[in-house]
Amino acid sequence: MTILTPSMVSGTDDQRYDESTNITKSNDNAPAGNLPAHLVALDVDGTLVDHDGMMSDAVRAAARETVAAGHQVIIATGRSLGALLPVVKQIGLQRGFGVASNGGVTVRLDPSLEWGYEVIERETFDPRLALTALRERLPGARYAVEDVHGNFLATERFQDRSFGIEARGVDFQHLLGLEAVRVVVNSTDSSTAEFAAAIAECGLQGVTYSVGWTAWLDIAAAGVSKATALEKLRSRLGVQQSHTVAVGDGNNDIEMLTWAARGVAMGQANEAVRAAANETTASVYDDGAAHVLRSLL
Repeated sequence: MTILTPSMVSGTDDQRYDESTNITKSNDNAPAGNLPAHLVALDVDGTLVDHDGMMSDAVRAAARETVAAGHQVIIATGRSLGALLPVVKQIGLQRGFGVASNGGVTVRLDPSLEWGYEVIERETFDPRLALTALRERLPGARYAVEDVHGNFLATERFQDRSFGIEARGVDFQHLLGLEAVRVVVNSTDSSTAEFAAAIAECGLQGVTYSVGWTAWLDIAAAGVSKATALEKLRSRLGVQQSHTVAVGDGNNDIEMLTWAARGVAMGQANEAVRAAANETTASVYDDGAAHVLRSLL
């Protein structure tokens, strides 16, 4: 595991830390005037893009303007790294940080790096107990594991765009021996309610998990969430807690919305997500994220 160091986030050629304002500023992308920069954490699916994976022109423009204004925009997504990077590119974010795999992977973005980024932290866990318990309750489900090297291995030709890369087919037993960053479970023969009930009956221990709006389950290491990764970045970037904003729509965004000083739920979010937020914006189909971002400009 690689730990963030102060040299990664302050005092470099790309960024400087202004002690008088407690803000990390980019030399070529500083906030206008003396306005404080915010750390702006943005979910992807259901927030920046709709459920068909499309980002509207209004959202793209607002996100680009927020980046250009000097705010610390951080994409925080359940998607894995390969599926995070195209979104970063769409909003014009070249320097800064990104959080993938529900907090399991944190990357530093820098165009001078060979790939334009580097992984600075991975949170891993042993998935054996969780997978075994789930298999007993959901024998017909599809299973995938993101390993410590960023590869995806999956049963039954399981593939999803959130993986970011093509999954390699393996049998279920092979998954039990992996060191995991992310585990995904999807049932095609259960309703969302039936799936959620089966998960509850498993009594998963030693992991963090969230059930999606379909029969979908994401699992991360115990105590790991988007919020835990964002708090590490907030501390190291020197952004005051009062200057944190988060926007999301899913159950995996609840901790992030609670963590932020200004947590904003998307209009289509369920009741639990809206209850965790300070406010609710318009739905993803009405450019709700754009309304929030423009309020910062």
